[in-house]
Amino acid sequence: MSRAFVREAEGGEAFEDLPDRTLTPHHLVTPVGLAQMDAEIETLQQRLDAAKAADDKAEVARLSRDLRYWSARRVSAEVVPPPTDAAHVRFGARVTFEREDGRRQTYRIVGEDEADPAKGTISYVSPLAQALMGKEVGDAIPIGATSAEIIEIVI
Repeated sequence: MSRAFVREAEGGEAFEDLPDRTLTPHHLVTPVGLAQMDAEIETLQQRLDAAKAADDKAEVARLSRDLRYWSARRVSAEVVPPPTDAAHVRFGARVTFEREDGRRQTYRIVGEDEADPAKGTISYVSPLAQALMGKEVGDAIPIGATSAEIIEIVI
C-alpha cells in the first residue's frame, strides 16, 4: 500500500522530523556571549517544560531542536578573554572606522551567535571583521568598491 493512504498520527503533523540547526566549526565567544548562551538554555528549558505540560507537540519539537542547538554550542564554546591592548583590532574589540563618504560606523567583533549588526556587533568570521582583524588606527580597509579608515579601537 502506498504511504499516501496510510493514516498519520493524530493531527497528521510530523513534529519529530524537524531538522537540527546547522552547527558551524567556528565557536569563539566573549564572556558576555557565554552568559547569554547560558540564559538562553535556561529559558528554553523552562519553555520546553511548559510546552510538555501543555502537551503542545509542535512547540515541544521546536524548543527541543533549539535546546539541542544551544546545548551543543555551549559545549563547544571557546571563551576568549577581552583584549588587553588597543594597538590592533582583535576579537572582542570595538572598532570605529570612517567610510570615504564620511559616515562613521562602530562595531564590536564577537562570536557568531552574539552577532547583531543592528546592535553594533559583527561575527569575527564576517568579511568585514576579517578585513579589520590585526589592523591598527590609521589603516585602510576595503569595503566593497570603496575603503574606510580605522579611527578608533576600544577594548
